[in-house]
Amino acid sequence: MAVQTGLGEPRGPWFISPELDPDGRGWWDAPDRDPGGRRPGRLLAVLAVVAVSAVSGALAGGVVASRDGAGGPAAASAAPVPAELVTAAERTVPGVVSVLAGGATSGSATGSGFAVDDQQHLITNDHILAKSGGGPVTVELPDGRRFAAEVVGREPRSDLAVLKVPASAGLTPLPLAKPGATRVGEPVLAVGSPLGLAGTVTAGIVSALDREVRLGNNRHSAVQTDASINPGNSGGPLVNARGEVVGVNTAIATIDGNGSIGIGFAIPIDQVQQTADTIIGKGG
Repeated sequence: MAVQTGLGEPRGPWFISPELDPDGRGWWDAPDRDPGGRRPGRLLAVLAVVAVSAVSGALAGGVVASRDGAGGPAAASAAPVPAELVTAAERTVPGVVSVLAGGATSGSATGSGFAVDDQQHLITNDHILAKSGGGPVTVELPDGRRFAAEVVGREPRSDLAVLKVPASAGLTPLPLAKPGATRVGEPVLAVGSPLGLAGTVTAGIVSALDREVRLGNNRHSAVQTDASINPGNSGGPLVNARGEVVGVNTAIATIDGNGSIGIGFAIPIDQVQQTADTIIGKGG
C-alpha cells in the first residue's frame, strides 16, 4: 500500500510513514479506526495537531537529573549557541503570547500566537479556536498580563486565525521573512508555550521546504523543521537567525501519538501573510 505523498519512505522501526487508504485518506480519518484513533498492532507516525490543554506542572517538569552521585559519567557540555540565535530569541519572545480558548462549559484549548503589527493583531492557529467550541479567547502576555481577545477572523482551510487585543497590551510585532527567502539547512527557533511553559525557545534547522502534509481534510505545503515542537506550540512563530518569522508552527509527526520525534511542520510565511492580510482587511 502506498505511503503518504511527501513523507518519504519508512525509516525503520522508529519512523514509519502513515499509509493511505484506497480512497486516498490517511488512516487517522478513516471511518473504521478504533475509538482511540489508531489501528491496533500498528506502529505508525501520524501528523498530530499540537494545540492541547496545558498539563500539570508535574508533567511539565519532565525528567530530573539523578543526584545519587554513583560515579556516573560526567554531564556533556552544552554545544555553544550562535550569538545571532540568542539575539533572535531576545527579539522574538516579547512578541509571543499564550492563547487560552474556551472554558469549563465550552471545552478549552491552549496554544500560542504572535503580534504582526502595531494595531495588536495576533496570528494563531484556527484549530485552537475550533477546539474551544466558540468559547471566549484570552491572551496571556510575556509579563503575565491577560487580555480578552477579539476574534477578527478565521480561515479553517489554512488553519490560521487572527486575534486582536487592546492597544494597552503594547506587544512588539515580529518582522516577517520575505517569501521565498527560507533555505533548507538554515537555523531556526520555535517559540511558544509547549505544555503551558510560556516563552519557551527551541532550536533546530529548516529540514525541508514544500513538504506536503495532510491535516484533517486539507493538504498543506509546509516547512519541515527538527526544532522541538510540542503540544501548546501551535500558532507560535518559527523564526530565522534574524528574528524573522518563516512560518507558523502547526503540527508534528509522532510515533503512535506519543509526542515530538523531531519532525515538525509550520505553515509557510507567504501563505500566512496572504491569509492574515485578507482577514485583517475584512475584519479590521
